[in-house]
Amino acid sequence: MPRPFVAYLRVYEPLSVLDAPLADKIRKALENGPIPRAEVGDRERELWLRSQLSKKLLPGEASFDVMTISPAEVPTSDAARVGPAPLVCPLDLRARSAAALVGFLASSPPILQDAALNIAPETVRSRASAVMAELAAGAVHVISTTWTVPLPWFAMVDPAQRRVVLASAQDDPERQVSWRVAMADARRRVARALKVVKTSLGEDGPAKVLADTGRWLEHFHPHSAVELDYGGLVQLLEDKDLLEDTSAVDVNAIIDALEADNSEEVALRYETLREFWGELARRERHG
Repeated sequence: MPRPFVAYLRVYEPLSVLDAPLADKIRKALENGPIPRAEVGDRERELWLRSQLSKKLLPGEASFDVMTISPAEVPTSDAARVGPAPLVCPLDLRARSAAALVGFLASSPPILQDAALNIAPETVRSRASAVMAELAAGAVHVISTTWTVPLPWFAMVDPAQRRVVLASAQDDPERQVSWRVAMADARRRVARALKVVKTSLGEDGPAKVLADTGRWLEHFHPHSAVELDYGGLVQLLEDKDLLEDTSAVDVNAIIDALEADNSEEVALRYETLREFWGELARRERHG
């Protein structure tokens, strides 16, 4: 079975800066071993299935999973600092599920809610809100998307710092495309991109994504690290496509071109992005 076609934006905070209750839970989880990056998609799917089979509203009631990296694995500018070690990222699956439920209730018609839920929407909203309120930082450490990567996310990374790992098969869990960036650098890049995009394109669309992303980053310690990971999307792409993918280069070039009022460069770069990500969108629609 392929891994879920999910991409991730993760924050890894220094364990030493976390509140005691959360830090204690993480230390206990680390005694059993952190979750390897290659196993995250399967682990989340397993917890979702268990919750559905047991008719629980939210998954992860009895589990707490953590990922970890070393500060040495995070490229930094002269103005940024990361650490001390270890850097930890709770998967926050229960809280992420709660947030998804709140979003579902806000956007879906009553007939769909009745078909999908076996309890009253008011009860669902109350339970989900209570779970979200338990978050120590006020925000989840992981944001995920299916079948695509929001293009504004690429504004926060240095294109030259891309990590590409190819494997013998497209479904090999070690296969990956990712970037890591110091929190201070990520915030600086997002702030600059937001200023340029708002001036050129207005406050909707890409600017809203950048503004939401910037607010999310502000919840975490300034010595944290941010990771953009294609996750299971690499199963949909051939080696040649992964190696020739210029998404981060193109998005950063668009920001430079907008600042320079170079509409031809913007159009050229956007067309490259549309062709690359449009193919994944077509695969999603046609299964």
